[in-house]
Amino acid sequence: MQKIVRYKTKKIVLKKGRFINFVSRGGWEYIERNNCSGAVIIVAVTNDQQVLFVEQYRPPVDRYVIEFPAGLIDDLNTKKKETCVQAAKRELLEETGYQAKMIKKLIHGPAACGTSSDLLTMVLATGLKKVHDGGGDELESIVTHVVPLSGVEDWLKRMERKGYLIGTRLYAGLYFLNKYNNTKSIK
Repeated sequence: MQKIVRYKTKKIVLKKGRFINFVSRGGWEYIERNNCSGAVIIVAVTNDQQVLFVEQYRPPVDRYVIEFPAGLIDDLNTKKKETCVQAAKRELLEETGYQAKMIKKLIHGPAACGTSSDLLTMVLATGLKKVHDGGGDELESIVTHVVPLSGVEDWLKRMERKGYLIGTRLYAGLYFLNKYNNTKSIK
């Protein structure tokens, strides 16, 4: 059995930013968010087996990226704690214009544990209803793509050939979506 070693050293904030801090613990440098309690990724599928993707420009990679709708939990600066389900419903509506009847947790874990303290929760959203255009908040410019599940692989390859980056978490979400479709339940 592998021994678990925990750093007993104090966390030192090296640089405080508006939304993230650059920190050090035991000589290990990483970033942590200072404006939320986590993030949620939404694998959203319509009743007629179409998957929702969002396209947006991501400055850290200087490219447009195809991803699942996603967002931060507890980033609204309210006193009331937000759950990942509440955040998922809010972000899905804000980014895509769809409301979800059902949200089910799929997985939870670190985003990039070598460089960030971010913890992500991936959820499945079903029972979707389009209620407005979406597009994100005032700081975002999001384009929603509704793609038949049966043609997702070809669509993603076409988008990649056009110069888009494809978010790698997308493939984990598609795995769970295919599992859901094969069993009609995720345990």
